[in-house]
Amino acid sequence: MLKSLAFVSGIGLLCLTSSFAQETSKFTFDIGAGFTNPVGNTARHLDLGWNLGAGVGYNFNSHVGAKVNVGYNNMGINSGTLSNIGAPEGRVSILSATIDPIVHLNPKGHVDFYVTGGGGFFHRYQEFTQPSVGVVTGFDPFFGFYPVPVATHQILGSYSVNKPGIDVGAGFAMGTRFHGKFFAEAKYNRMFLADRHTDWVPVTFGFRW
Repeated sequence: MLKSLAFVSGIGLLCLTSSFAQETSKFTFDIGAGFTNPVGNTARHLDLGWNLGAGVGYNFNSHVGAKVNVGYNNMGINSGTLSNIGAPEGRVSILSATIDPIVHLNPKGHVDFYVTGGGGFFHRYQEFTQPSVGVVTGFDPFFGFYPVPVATHQILGSYSVNKPGIDVGAGFAMGTRFHGKFFAEAKYNRMFLADRHTDWVPVTFGFRW
């Protein structure tokens, strides 16, 4: 009797564990960072930059899913463009929120190749700056409070705009099925700005659960 009860309990526990593993594998989230390469006409004005990103999604089955991705890309304005404008320094940053279907080619393997793409909302911010000196208040037990000069940047001009955009790319992930995978991916992005679209390719390395 006890052996039968133990056997039934073991089978039930195994089924429960299997069900839980399958249920939790339906959801996915990731985080990553890397470098950002401007392309096309955008590359004539911007330098290589960096990116941060995170995403959360749902797997409809082992091969097809969808994710909501949030990304931040920061690229410096190149010296030629700054010289023409007459500003010492400048940068462009882009914050994006997109919905991206994803198709896994080998989801149960230790190495999974996938393709993804979609679109969403993009916010671009640009600013031109020059080196400056600011003053903060310091403290010393003997001298008390005193002014301290610190290096800073003075904003000469800034501009921001919100527009729709698209992204499409591919990547691969390495690891086990249920314990997360390290991934590397590259995605072409375009933010629609009339006749002066902004195009860039973030290459991101991260971890996906």
